[in-house]
Amino acid sequence: MIFGRAEKPTKIKKIIYIAMLVFLAAAPDSAGAYDWPGGAALAQKIQAVKEEIANARELLFNSRSKTKISAAAYAAVDLSTGAVLLRKNPDQAYPVASITKLMTAVIARENIDTGKTITLTRKMLASEGKSPSIYAGLNISIENLLRASLTQSVNDAAESLAYSYGKDRFLSLMNQKAKELKMTKTVYCDVHGLAKKNRSTATDLVKLLSYTRKNHPDVLAITKQNNFWMPDQKGVLLKFKNMNDFYDTPRFVGGKTGYLPEAKQTFAAIFNIKNKPTAIVILHSDNYQADTFKILNQLKNQ
Repeated sequence: MIFGRAEKPTKIKKIIYIAMLVFLAAAPDSAGAYDWPGGAALAQKIQAVKEEIANARELLFNSRSKTKISAAAYAAVDLSTGAVLLRKNPDQAYPVASITKLMTAVIARENIDTGKTITLTRKMLASEGKSPSIYAGLNISIENLLRASLTQSVNDAAESLAYSYGKDRFLSLMNQKAKELKMTKTVYCDVHGLAKKNRSTATDLVKLLSYTRKNHPDVLAITKQNNFWMPDQKGVLLKFKNMNDFYDTPRFVGGKTGYLPEAKQTFAAIFNIKNKPTAIVILHSDNYQADTFKILNQLKNQ
């Protein structure tokens, strides 16, 4: 199992501890909590804790999966040496879905002052995949748009990042950066990953992960966060849920998940394996969690 002897009990203890917090804090159900003073915020926090428990249970379940690796393509590469540790169809291009946002984050970091604040417009928020905390007329920092994009994978947050610089210019820079990194089979048609024409390979995405680790480790650090809250238009604090359930595992350095029907589940991340930074990319998977655990276990036993 990828959970080491010391790691797995820690995870289980964490689940029990969180469950106790839910029991103590949520004597009524979360819907009833809205009737309390400050109840809306309390209900949100109770729901967030419940989601933490559900995510931990799903992660533990997938760590025990006995099925074969379902991904059509994958690669595991030791970033300290460049050695390819595992691979299957690493140069076959597939739709990448929201893994796109890793490149979006890199371009934002290199070209936009992330302390800058912009006012959102309806045009910026036209894409699918929204959060009630991101709405037309909101004054918001580039940094918070970046966090919303990388944690909960909010598509209109990524779109707003591009608009803040110039949408066409921003997209051009994404494709230019791919060429600079010799990601020869990668193309970006949007900044969030909804376009099925956004395509890449496991080999190319390893290059992006390596570049991000060396030049923008703060981007990877954001993907490990799960405590980002912003108010909606009514002033109710809402949590941006981290869509990557590996965010709290000890060996996870950072990365991004994605999903589209055409792409299936996608995953590009870095883990510390035997004290070495190891990139793992999974494309066209039925279950990225189970596939990741199988790859991690094989690497552990090599």
